Amino acid sequence: MSQRSFAPRRAARSFAAIATAGVLALGLAACGGTTKDSGSSSGGSAGTGSAASANPNAPIKEGLKLAFLPKQINNPYSTIVNNSGIAAAKEYKGEAKEVGPSDASASSQVSYINTLIQQRQDAILIAANDANAVCGPLKQAMSRNIKIVAYDSDTNPDCRDIFINQASSEEVGRSQVKLLAEQIGHKGEIAVLSATANATNQNTWIKYMQEELKKPEYKDMKLVKIAYGDDDDQKSFQQTQGLLQAYPNLKGIISPTTVGVAAAARYISGTKYKGKVVLTGLGTPNQMRKFIKDGTVAKFALWNPKDLGYLASYAAAALASGQITGAQGEKLKAGRLGERTIGANGEIVLGPPFTFDKSNIDEFDF
Repeated sequence: MSQRSFAPRRAARSFAAIATAGVLALGLAACGGTTKDSGSSSGGSAGTGSAASANPNAPIKEGLKLAFLPKQINNPYSTIVNNSGIAAAKEYKGEAKEVGPSDASASSQVSYINTLIQQRQDAILIAANDANAVCGPLKQAMSRNIKIVAYDSDTNPDCRDIFINQASSEEVGRSQVKLLAEQIGHKGEIAVLSATANATNQNTWIKYMQEELKKPEYKDMKLVKIAYGDDDDQKSFQQTQGLLQAYPNLKGIISPTTVGVAAAARYISGTKYKGKVVLTGLGTPNQMRKFIKDGTVAKFALWNPKDLGYLASYAAAALASGQITGAQGEKLKAGRLGERTIGANGEIVLGPPFTFDKSNIDEFDF
C-alpha cells in the first residue's frame, strides 16, 4: 500500500478543515498560549511537572530512529496510519519502521518494546492493546531517554510522554449512538461489536455510548450485548452471526473498529438481515465503499488515519529533539498539519470524526 497517495487533494483539504474546525469548536486540544519551559512535564507524567524544559526553537535532529508498534500488523487501518508516519519521518530526515505482533492480545507487544529498547530507538510510538500490560517495559524505555508516543489507543498516562487522540473519546462514543439512533428511529435492541476486551480506546468509547444511551431520547433503545471480535476478521464475522442469531429482534449494531465493521458488513450483505439490521461504526472509505453502494451500510464514521500517523510522527520527533516535553500548553509544529497545542495529560486531539455516506464516499481514497 502506498505511503503517500491514499487521498486526493480534495479529501486532504476536507479533512484538514474538519480537523481544524473540530479543535477550535470543541476546545479539546487546550487553549493557546506561550510555550512552557521549566516546570513542564516529561518522563511520561504529563502535567505533573519535572525538571525538563522545552526549547521550541530547537531544530529537529537528523537521523532520528522511530518505531511504530501497532496493536497488530497487517491491519489495513494500522498500515495506513503507520505508513503515513514513516513517510513523515523522511520529511525531517529521520528513519521510521513498523514492527509488531500478528495478534492483538494484551501482552503481545511487550517483547517488541524490549527489543526496541535494545536497538536504542529514539522514540517508540504505540497503539496499546492493554493500558497496563505495556507499562513496565515502556517505563524502562523512558528511563533510557527513549520518548514514548501513544496513538490511537492510550497507555496509562505515566507510561508515555504524549497521547495522539484521533478524536475526542467522548465525541466518538456519543456520536456513534446518535448515528445509529437516527437510522432506527430511536427504537429497538442494539449491540456493540468491539475489538479486544482490553483495548483502551474501545472501552472508553463504549463507556460514553452507555452514558449517551441513558438520555431520555434513547429510552426505547436497549443495549443487549457487547461482543468482542479481537480485531480478527473471521472472529468478527462469526460474532456478527452469533449476535443476529441470539437476538432475533436486533435493530442495529455499532462496530467501532475498522476490522469489525467490515467483517460485520460482509456477513450482513449476504443474508436476510441486509436492509433490516442497521450497521454503523468506524471504517475506512475503501473497505466500506462497496457496502455503502450495495445498501448494506448507510453511514459510518472515521477520521483521516493518514493525519493520525503523520501527527504522531512529528510529535515523536519534537520530543526526541527537545522542542516539547509533553506539558500542557506547549506548541507542536506538525509539518503540513500546522501547529497544535498540547492539552491536559499530554493529549493532542486530531479532530472530530467525519461521517461517510453515499453522497461523499467517492471523494475519498484511503
